[in-house]
Amino acid sequence: MTPAEYIQLKAFARVDGALLSLLWIVSFACYVIGISSPLYSVIALLLMVVTPFFVGHRLAKFRDEGRQGVISFRRAWAYSIFVFFYAAILLALAQYVYFAFLDQGYLLFSFNKVLASPEAKQLIEQYGMQQAMSESLQQMGQMRPIDYALNVLTVNIMAGVVLGLPIAALLQRHAVAKP
Repeated sequence: MTPAEYIQLKAFARVDGALLSLLWIVSFACYVIGISSPLYSVIALLLMVVTPFFVGHRLAKFRDEGRQGVISFRRAWAYSIFVFFYAAILLALAQYVYFAFLDQGYLLFSFNKVLASPEAKQLIEQYGMQQAMSESLQQMGQMRPIDYALNVLTVNIMAGVVLGLPIAALLQRHAVAKP
C-alpha cells in the first residue's frame, strides 16, 4: 500500500467511523431511555445488530468508489478496523460526557430499581446470585465516567478486529484478469 492509498483508506474510514459513531450514540441513547421504556431497548438492540451490515455497506462503497471495485482482504480488514476504531473513540467521548455531566446516577438508580422488583429478586435468589449482584452494583457505583468510557472503547475496538474478519472476507474483490 502506497502512502497515498493509506491516506485514502484512513480518510474514508474516518468519515465512515463518524457515521458509525452516530449509529452507536443513538443506540446508547435508546438503551438509556429503554430502561424505562421497553420499545427503546428493542431499538437499541436492533441498532447494535445492524453494525456489521452498516460497516459492510460502507466498505463496499469504499471498494467500489474509492478503489475502483478492487480491494484485498488485508486492506478491507484494515479499513474495517479503522472504522470501528474511529467510531469507538467518538462513542467513548460521548459516553464520558454522558456519565460525567448528564447521568447523575440515573443508570445505577434504574438498575437498582429493576433489581428490587419482586420478580427480579426471586430470579436472583433462584440462581443464588444475591451477593454477586450486590457487589456488581457496588462496583458500578464506584466507577468513574472515564472507566465506563475506556471499557466501552476497548470492547468496541476488539469487536472491530473480530467482526472485521468476516466483513473483509465477504467483501474482498480481486482484479479480474483481462485476456
